[in-house]
Amino acid sequence: MVQLNLPDFEIKYTKTGGRIQIFDVLRKKYVALTPEEWVRQHFIHFLIDHRGYPTTYMANEVAIKMNGMTRRCDSVVYRQGVLPLQPLMIIEYKETNVPITRKVIDQIYRYNTVLRVPYLVISNGLQHYCIAIDYDKEEYTFLEDVPRYEEL
Repeated sequence: MVQLNLPDFEIKYTKTGGRIQIFDVLRKKYVALTPEEWVRQHFIHFLIDHRGYPTTYMANEVAIKMNGMTRRCDSVVYRQGVLPLQPLMIIEYKETNVPITRKVIDQIYRYNTVLRVPYLVISNGLQHYCIAIDYDKEEYTFLEDVPRYEEL
């Protein structure tokens, strides 16, 4: 797999039926190791190990309904200690060879029409973008880094 612009972590692999799988700490199971999953697992561990995100308030492959169709957000981060769970951040992952373009940003914005979160993150493992949205002012800002969980 490609070296990413993210810290290394202790990777758990297995091989099933000739295919390599990687352990997803959020789904608590082994999943197919695709180039996008490689980015997802590195980014999730970056958030947990370096930004203080609690695993109990994170989920992968979150289903949402959009225009009568089911779509999946790659990852969603939720507000701690609030029930029902309130989403804070949507994260969209792409393979390293997929550039972050307006089309990718439009995709995550469409998902956000359903969840209305204050933070959107896009990563292809090499480039990472974090967008803070102020709904009152109807403005958005590209942040220099992904905030720590307690800053959300």
